[in-house]
Amino acid sequence: MTSTLARVQPGSFLTLHYRLGGPAGDIINTFDGKPATLTLGTGELSPAVENCLMGMEEGARSTFELPPGAAFGERNPDMQQWLARKVLTQMGDPLETYNVGDVVQFPTPDGQGQFAGVVLQLRGEGAERAVLFDFNHPLAGQAVTFEVQLIGVL
Repeated sequence: MTSTLARVQPGSFLTLHYRLGGPAGDIINTFDGKPATLTLGTGELSPAVENCLMGMEEGARSTFELPPGAAFGERNPDMQQWLARKVLTQMGDPLETYNVGDVVQFPTPDGQGQFAGVVLQLRGEGAERAVLFDFNHPLAGQAVTFEVQLIGVL
């Protein structure tokens, strides 16, 4: 009697280790810690990255090279926005300080999730302070290496 291993399909619940990296290094790497759990089709991974997983068998390990822009789209200049200190104070800690390169988490408009912005530039002082954020995915417009080890498929 042979048992067949579960294969990834749309809606699969996965336990996996994965690494997403670009030319500047890894953005996410779970191989040194706890494995991730996620459900395909819920937006936790980009559609291009999810597509790499389709049909993989439980226990498999693979590395995929995705061309620039395929995994997280192209960089969009409209995703860089200045936010006034007043707005930042309303959204979070009024004593927060920002430095170029910081990654800041913001609540989604519905309050159910979060998204991140990277501080690109600061201008002004005190109440006149404004911060330029880049809300593009850090790997937008870049070639991406996606390494995965599937631990479980439900």
